Amino acid sequence: MNVLQNLKWRYATKAMNGQVVPQEKVDYILDAIQLSASSSGLQPYEVLLITDPEVKAKIRKVAYDQSQITDASHVLVFAAWDQYTEERVNKVFKRNNIERGLDDSATDAYRTRLLGMFQAQSQEENFTHAAKQAYIALGSALVAAAEQKVDSTPMEGFDNKGLDEVLNLKEKGLKSVIVLPLGYRDETKDWLVNMKKVRTPKEELITQI
Repeated sequence: MNVLQNLKWRYATKAMNGQVVPQEKVDYILDAIQLSASSSGLQPYEVLLITDPEVKAKIRKVAYDQSQITDASHVLVFAAWDQYTEERVNKVFKRNNIERGLDDSATDAYRTRLLGMFQAQSQEENFTHAAKQAYIALGSALVAAAEQKVDSTPMEGFDNKGLDEVLNLKEKGLKSVIVLPLGYRDETKDWLVNMKKVRTPKEELITQI
């Protein structure tokens, strides 16, 4: 199937059946996340892969009791950096330079300009930027999951502070952004499964200039 057919197939699954997603499919989705586009290649987020039933149950409590959390095979939590620090940015540039066989001086000017931009912004502004990068990775995950015929449900409906506490994210310098359960649809319980996919008409959505 091509990308468009996969996107027509996928929807925000409202009920999952508990079936386990094969590891190779999960790995494929994680690879897509790793390869996702990111501003300046920083990838200012981490993805927590959760299968522990007890942890999923705790997440469900802070996610307004949404059943997909516990009925999913795997739950991905996208958590963005709480701040762009010199240490974090330098680490990315150092790794890139080593992998590309570049001397650090080759990227010093760009790295310095980037750090200056982040230092001129508030912590909240920087976190918002980092969170947007996590959403780009989410898009890659959604497309990859659809290609693998794995159902998913992107979720913003949760108590961020509560989830941060469950996963001890503050200690890691992270804040939760979005949750993505992965699994398989329960066609007997999901009210949305047979609904027609409806999107804004292209003539309203797209303007050519």
